Amino acid sequence: QVQLVESGGGLVQAGGSLRLSCVASGLTFGLSAMGWFRQAPGKEREFVAGLNWSGGSTYYADFVKGRFTISRDNAKKTVYLQMNSLKPEDSALYYCAASRLSRGTSDQYGYNYWGRGTQVTVSS
Repeated sequence: QVQLVESGGGLVQAGGSLRLSCVASGLTFGLSAMGWFRQAPGKEREFVAGLNWSGGSTYYADFVKGRFTISRDNAKKTVYLQMNSLKPEDSALYYCAASRLSRGTSDQYGYNYWGRGTQVTVSS
């Protein structure tokens, strides 16, 4: 059974930073592309960042480029999202996702497994 468990969310002031982590189990992590998505109340879930199986290729939504960094540690079966210069509009429930494919994608339908999410709230 595949499990993705996110952590690291919380309340932070605008301009601050948070580091999200997602620990995976039950899948061949080292072969799986991983991604982060987010969903704010009343809005659709949207892609934030993704990377391929090795971490050599990364993908970002335009609204986080230069502020967020996605990375992975295959030995620890963990993917990270470093979020800097946070804005109130970044407030959302952040989800970790895993794909059966090795290449990364920004398409949520390219991911097969999802965590329950970790809440990020940015105050102004």
